[in-house]
Amino acid sequence: MPELREPSHRVSPRARLMWATAAAAEGVVLVAVLVVAGPVTDWLPVPWWAVALAAVAVLAYAVGMPVWRYRVHRWEVTATAVYTQTGWWVRERRIAPMSRIQTVDHAEGALARLFGLATVTVTTASAAGALEIVGLPRDRALALVDELAVQADTVAGDAT
Repeated sequence: MPELREPSHRVSPRARLMWATAAAAEGVVLVAVLVVAGPVTDWLPVPWWAVALAAVAVLAYAVGMPVWRYRVHRWEVTATAVYTQTGWWVRERRIAPMSRIQTVDHAEGALARLFGLATVTVTTASAAGALEIVGLPRDRALALVDELAVQADTVAGDAT
């Protein structure tokens, strides 16, 4: 029985900076809430060391998570299927046959647009949900949507 291999394509290297920026922004909000909550509320006293610990944890997450995520996140399209690998703590590999593709979507959030990136979502007739390829260069994402739409249309099947 053949082994399941990793998909061949990585997402854009700029995705690391996008993920780090998002993590840092969320972390700054968390630390700011802790700083404000300490002196303002009597019911939630936050000692200075807890704020410092939270800031160190946020920094470690914002630096480490994008590196690990970039190493894991991959994708590939063949003549017969779309193949993705994602994960942070748990690695997930999914294959969606072309005959099961129902929709192919392109999305660009504000932060992704800032870095020239986009997400391609492939919706299938699967209870497991859609496949997402996050962090593709915008032009590649648009081309991939077109490619998948054409390929899925030419494959026999009713996507159910």
